[in-house]
Amino acid sequence: MDVNEILGAVHATSRKRDTSSARQNGTSEKARSSKFQKLDEDGVAEAPTILPAGFFDAEVQEALDKLNAEPADEREALDEMAVRRILSTFEKTVLKNSELRVKFADEPLKYLDSEFDLKEAIHKLNLLATQPDLYPVVLQMNFVQRIIQLLSHENTVISYATILLLEELTDAETLGESAEEASGFVEALLKEHVVISLIQNLDRLDESFEDDADAIFHTLGVIENILEFKPDSAEPIAKVGALKWILRRINKNMQFDTNKQYASEILSILVQDSAQNRKAVGEMNGVDILLRQLSVYKKKDPQSGDEVEMMENLFNCLNSVLLYGPNRKLFLDGEGIQLMILMLKEKRLSLVSAIKVLSFALTSDDDAEPLCNKFIEALGLGRLFPFFMQPPKQSHKRGGTKENVEEHLCSIVSSLARNTTLDFRKRFLFKFEESEFEKVDRVIDLHRDYVAKVEQCDKEIAKDLQEMDEPDEDTEDQMYLRRLDAGAFTLQKVDILILEIYSDAELEVRKRINRILTMQQVPRESITKPVKEYMEEIKQEHGDVSKRRDYARLSVLMDRFQVVD
Repeated sequence: MDVNEILGAVHATSRKRDTSSARQNGTSEKARSSKFQKLDEDGVAEAPTILPAGFFDAEVQEALDKLNAEPADEREALDEMAVRRILSTFEKTVLKNSELRVKFADEPLKYLDSEFDLKEAIHKLNLLATQPDLYPVVLQMNFVQRIIQLLSHENTVISYATILLLEELTDAETLGESAEEASGFVEALLKEHVVISLIQNLDRLDESFEDDADAIFHTLGVIENILEFKPDSAEPIAKVGALKWILRRINKNMQFDTNKQYASEILSILVQDSAQNRKAVGEMNGVDILLRQLSVYKKKDPQSGDEVEMMENLFNCLNSVLLYGPNRKLFLDGEGIQLMILMLKEKRLSLVSAIKVLSFALTSDDDAEPLCNKFIEALGLGRLFPFFMQPPKQSHKRGGTKENVEEHLCSIVSSLARNTTLDFRKRFLFKFEESEFEKVDRVIDLHRDYVAKVEQCDKEIAKDLQEMDEPDEDTEDQMYLRRLDAGAFTLQKVDILILEIYSDAELEVRKRINRILTMQQVPRESITKPVKEYMEEIKQEHGDVSKRRDYARLSVLMDRFQVVD
């Protein structure tokens, strides 16, 4: 009998795993058939061989059933000698399987038993995850190199069992129990290029088959575990092919599926704290990929909680990559501004996330002007200001608190006030004359609200400081961040906006501001004080050209604000 027929049946008769039901989108995704992945001479996946029931004689069928059976869960107490014994048996089993495969390449029945033994040996290695303090013993016995070699085993049943083992051994909770000992194990995996081997294995899998889709899901699990335990591995992992594969997987189709969701989560981790990875995403056409995938949600909402999570992951990825300057140019050229404005118009679940993206895109110190101009040119003001007047109610459910959304809205409006060319600036300022100056009233109301929030925070901080023996530098930093979180950052943006409007708007707008300040007994110093605090902050960054320019601009605005019309 042909070797490929028998090995095809090994995978075709493999059991359905419990994890597949958690991975699949049961309502929209059809159940997949299992298969054994075989490559032709050119490395192209061939169609699987599907064999009818009763095709094999009793001897062959017995061997197949034995291979695909659930390995016995034979637990034993682990110590160093037990680990060495298990690993020694494992090594002998690997070598025996390899020898038999070479010796009987065209007679698979003669090495099927060794495949079962190897699968069972891998299963027994899961015991190691119960005692990560013994991982140093593992490193002494060639285990890491051997297990990585098995990722490319010809039988994908063995490869998949190896992936599950790695996921178990690198589980964050497991590693955390003995971080020092586990660190050496993770370092060894990375040194032996485990990520490269995992990515290469992914390239031979076909997600239209359930077992292959499961293998991809758990492969991503291994990568996530390593990133969680060792965050500084994000750049090396991205560089060896993981970032490229993840972007390709996200862009594979426009529909939701669980592996796409998982890929979006890994991407979010990779770009969260890495400027190098953000740059790489732009160079790999990643900004366009993210915009394309998010465009689905401009007129429709996600259909499940998992899909909502995927959508938010994609938005978070976009926010992160926009922190890298050249990516903002790609965002502009890719009509990202127009897409976000459409999301504001449609008021779907993507609304709050779109506001946040605009905040990241429009508020840069260096290159905000072309983006702000495009926003106004694309009629974004008419879509934005209704939310500035009244933040969306759904912000309480998704995207943060009302205050969080107000922070982003105030950042956007403040940036539009100072980062636009003359014609667009006039269009912006005219908005504050509309509807009997309602937007002017709104800005002053925001000022009063956030002054109250910050003053309350200052009282609490003063009380806490009195109870401390001797505040140190870390305490001062914590108190500073606490004030920002309480609303000091938003207050600065609001007060800078008031100065911008007062300086350049029509006389009637300035009169309106003065009248409200007088009627509501709002001291002008309450507006200039937060701005002075901000100026002191940017004064420390004297080497930054944009900061020096911003400081000079604010100084002029402060002088003009003292003139009462």
